[in-house]
Amino acid sequence: MLRIIALTHDNKLHRDITLNDLSFAKYKWYWVDFEKPTESESELLSSFFHFHPLAIEDCLLYIQRPKLDHYEDYTFFVFHALNPDTSVVKEIDCFLGQNFIVTFHFESLIYLDKIYKKIESGNLPTPLRIFHSILDEAVDLYFPIIYAMEDRLNDAEENTKGLTTTALMDEVFDIRSDLLRLRRTIYPMRDLVYRILNSSRITGIQEYHGYFSDIYDHLLRLSEIVEDSRELTADIRDSYISLNAFHGNQIVIKLTLLSAIFLPLTFIVGVYGMNFDNMPELKWKYGYIIVWIIMLIIGIGLPLWFKKKGWFNDKI
Repeated sequence: MLRIIALTHDNKLHRDITLNDLSFAKYKWYWVDFEKPTESESELLSSFFHFHPLAIEDCLLYIQRPKLDHYEDYTFFVFHALNPDTSVVKEIDCFLGQNFIVTFHFESLIYLDKIYKKIESGNLPTPLRIFHSILDEAVDLYFPIIYAMEDRLNDAEENTKGLTTTALMDEVFDIRSDLLRLRRTIYPMRDLVYRILNSSRITGIQEYHGYFSDIYDHLLRLSEIVEDSRELTADIRDSYISLNAFHGNQIVIKLTLLSAIFLPLTFIVGVYGMNFDNMPELKWKYGYIIVWIIMLIIGIGLPLWFKKKGWFNDKI
């Protein structure tokens, strides 16, 4: 589907027009939006607009890394929006000239209606300002997703859902994976806006430098949140590993103490289990009772002594 908006030289906005009506002699600027384009509509990028084949290829090959390429009389941009419900990446391709803007995307972008209303109210007077508004709205969609990720991480840190250790770690690793996917989107977007701010080939960029600086600040903030959250997941993971190692050491220590208790008992039983004839203790009247008393003293005394030393406590 194609949506076209054009502004005449006497500042009248026209919406219900066709591509054949577009003429810079008649219009000051125009915006053509390709939303979920068909194959025949996609061919208009070449047959009507005569954009560079490499730029058209980037439009048709989903999904490209955010970038910008300068051509003779326009600049080609690729940037990403996110679905606020699923966090799925949506690619937006944009051709920006001094007096036109062409956007191309295979997914519906609900916030474009908001931008159309701004245009109708006269708040977006140039193609560059329209481009800024599209980019700004795309970046603003990142914040609810990041904040929801932070809430999930805080819940995992405090374990408000009462998850088992294994389930908690599964949740932490899921969050870490989502953060990594967001990082792959936010960092290239930050680099893209930085290149826009420092470009000398985009006409009028200095006039709107503050607007794009605001987007760059948002992306810096998002980058910091992602990094802080990743560090927190790493801390939770390391704490889990350390806790498992600690509990493992506690089990080994307690097993060692139990072995230390039974070792002398096993020795005594082993000695008197030997089948030698000349063992004087075997002929004693009270030998059996004495051996039992010694074994009971060892069996009871050693655990009490270990407990007094604190070796049976988890706070070793």
